[in-house]
Formats: sequence, structure tokens, C-alpha cells
Amino acid sequence: MPSTTTTRLLRLLSLLQTGREWPGSLLAERLEIAPRTVRRDVDRLRGMGYNIQATMGPIGGYRLDAGAELPPLLFDDEQVVALAISLQAATTTGVGIEEAALRALNTVRQVMPARLRHRLNVVDFTAVPTGPGDRTRDAVAPEVLVALSSAVRAQHVLRFDYAGRLRRVEAHHLVTAQGRWYLVAWDLDRDDWRIYRADRMTPRTPTGPRYASRPLPAPDAATLVSARFKGSGVGDRWPCTGKVILHRSARDVLPFAGDGVVEDLGPDRCSIEVGSWSWIALASGLNRFDADIEVLFPDDLRAAFGELAARNAATAAR
Repeated sequence: MPSTTTTRLLRLLSLLQTGREWPGSLLAERLEIAPRTVRRDVDRLRGMGYNIQATMGPIGGYRLDAGAELPPLLFDDEQVVALAISLQAATTTGVGIEEAALRALNTVRQVMPARLRHRLNVVDFTAVPTGPGDRTRDAVAPEVLVALSSAVRAQHVLRFDYAGRLRRVEAHHLVTAQGRWYLVAWDLDRDDWRIYRADRMTPRTPTGPRYASRPLPAPDAATLVSARFKGSGVGDRWPCTGKVILHRSARDVLPFAGDGVVEDLGPDRCSIEVGSWSWIALASGLNRFDADIEVLFPDDLRAAFGELAARNAATAAR
């Protein structure tokens, strides 16, 4: 089969693998071919071992069913990127499938054509584990992830549009955290380490010259991203940490304690040691428990409660 036919079969199989039933006319429209060509391509896929069922009538169509034998695996470019991301992210699930995920990735890599194998290999990133309920979703085009990861791997200066401005950076690492993708990079114009959201980046081509890798101001990229999320420049910890006694049971506090450490002190008392990006933010966050509070340490937190009380009193007076 000529390459154009192979590409068309790949696109057809990709549509059928969604699990839905596709009318022949809709397949023809999506693939920009004649209905007769759709029928011929379905027959070709059947000959390759794919179990494709057809239903007749005005609402009939084609559906891919599971077969008794495993036919050749075919992936399009976006599926390759999705496969690489899914198997690499599986190493942070904490359910004991890390080794199996790596073996699966290596198995798939061995049977892929060279062009797709390159795409599979180029997507490399670090996943930062996050707690439940702490995830957002912002779609990033696969070609953007490939461009960013390629620049990291090749150590080429990356140019991209971001917030209406052209940026030039030394791309260091691609990181996913809290449902978003980030690029850790040395900004050549700001002469500093920066973290950019991938969904807001539009890479430009060609890339710039090669650069020598700089040491990160943290043990690794994941630690740097976690620290920046906490507003800390001295490590993966909150810059402001304090401990208080809450006049509320530990059972009531634990579901909302986040990364705080809770100690049960009796039926209606518990202590919590927790951090935030500022003392005012920490005091305000502790008020969410709707309980009497005794500050154990430090004095900065006690002062923050006083400042917050004065602000609230002024607001109520207005």
C-alpha cells in the first residue's frame, strides 16, 4: 500500500478505537474520502486482524470489537505522546506499578517505527505528586510538549511567546504538577530561574544555539517547583510555619489540614503545625476551622492574628 493509504488507515483505526459506532458517511467526512474508499479501508483492516463489525440501515455504521488475536498495533502521533506521558506518569502513582510501566514503555518502543519511536523518546518529564482535590486541568497541545521536551533534551535555547512577549530561555526540565505542565528554565533576559506554564507558551522555530547546563538552585526540578508553589526560595518548605491549639477535635480538623501535622489532645482539642506563604495568610487559614485558637509559636504568628483582627474590625466598622 502506498504511504498515503497507510496514513489513511492509521487515521481510520484511530477513530474506530474510540469505542463508538461510526456511520460510514461520517467516517468519509472526517477522513475526506469517498464512502466507497471507507468500505475498502475497513476490509483492509479486517484483513490485518481487526474485528470490525458493520450494521446496515440509515443509522448503521462501523464498530471495532475486541478480537481473539492481537493485530498489529498502530498509533498516530498524538497517541504516541499520550502513551509516553501516561506510562511515565505511572511511576508516581504509588501503587507499585513503576517497574511494570517502564517495562511496558520499553516494549512498545521496540516495535515502533523510527519516526514514532523518536516522538516517544523525546517526551521526558518529571511528575510532582499532589494531594487529592488539588488538581486543575489546562490543555496543552502535544506538539508544544514535544517542542519543549526536545529543547530540554538537545540543550538548545528556546524562544517562545508568553503573555504577549518573546522569551528566550535555557530549557532545563519539563514538569507536571497539579494537573498543569511547567517548564523550568533559565531566563536569559532576566538572568534568573523561572517557571513557565506550558499551556500559555507558543514555541518559535528554529531554536537557538546549544548551551551548557546550569546547576539548579534545588536538588532537582520537582523540588524547585514545589518550593516555588509555596513561595519559598530556601527549599521545599513553607517560609512561614507555626503551631497552634485548636478547640476542636482532631477528627474534625484532619480532613481539612492539608499538609499540616495534627495531634489529638482530647475530645475537643488538638494541635496543628502548618505553614503558608505569609504570616497573615497562615493566621487567616487557621480561622477556617471556626474554633478558639491558642498560638504556641512563633510570636510572628501571634502578631499576625492581631493585625488580622484589626483589619477585620476596620472592615466591620466601614
